[in-house]
Amino acid sequence: MRVAALQTDTRIGDTQRNLAHCEELVAEACRDGAEWIALPEFFNTGIAWDPALAAAIEDENGPAAHFLQRLSAQHGVVLGGSFLCRLADGHVRNRYLCFNRGERLGYHDKDYPTMWENAFYEGGAETDSGELGQINGVRVGAAVCWEFMRTATARRLRTRVDVIMGGSHWWSIPQNWPLLYAWLESGNRKNALQAVQDTARLVGAPVIHASHCNTFRCRMPGLPLSYHGHLEGQAAVIDAQGNVIASRSYQQGPGVVVADVCLQALTPPDPLPEHIWLRSRGVVPALSWHLHGMLGRRWYRHNILRALSGCC
Repeated sequence: MRVAALQTDTRIGDTQRNLAHCEELVAEACRDGAEWIALPEFFNTGIAWDPALAAAIEDENGPAAHFLQRLSAQHGVVLGGSFLCRLADGHVRNRYLCFNRGERLGYHDKDYPTMWENAFYEGGAETDSGELGQINGVRVGAAVCWEFMRTATARRLRTRVDVIMGGSHWWSIPQNWPLLYAWLESGNRKNALQAVQDTARLVGAPVIHASHCNTFRCRMPGLPLSYHGHLEGQAAVIDAQGNVIASRSYQQGPGVVVADVCLQALTPPDPLPEHIWLRSRGVVPALSWHLHGMLGRRWYRHNILRALSGCC
């Protein structure tokens, strides 16, 4: 099967421009013969510590969902991506939504927000396995960004899916901290791809993994510092043994990764690890996970939930 993973140059919070950019890349992938196409996590908005992003949260049938449905129908393809999704009860999820030829296949809500993402949504239900449904007998699953870093994701999907649709919004070590960037960035960049490879191998299923490659700036929650960095790219098509068939680095910029891959599960050769994390997070990401997670959850409760519940 010919598949495509998109790598986008996203402008944080600019939904109209980002959807137009994604539409161009989807059309390019279709011209290259792709029948399954993955968009990144937060494909319509990107994400950063910017309170203005609260205004970009959409409901389950908003512009992002209609975009996926329309292009999937127009091109006759399988198309998926994630966006900030407001539920009927006012709570917000990071929802990966997938369509097959214009018909909704299913959705998956990311299990835990990462770092400052906690300010804008909360984790999905424990009963959410990540299974989206079947297409012509092919069992489809989804995983998003740091879900690829956690053993629990492989445990949920192992033996249950034949292909994983996914995407990331994986930020670099801050470039405005040059000593830290020089020390830690190489490992962070490797994690962005190798965690996806680990999951493919442990599940025994190929992964179509989309990503972003733009630069951005924002404040650092709880710190008198700013962040200036880039997203890691690493859009890739990976086979069921964890081998990279094709990929795109962030230095290569936006574009389409197209490859032929067998959408069929293999028996995983390795047992599941007992630890939570498949790979070491690194000093800065681990610190941000705890500090910005705590501050983000507080901001979410006092701003997103209160504001949304007040208008519903």
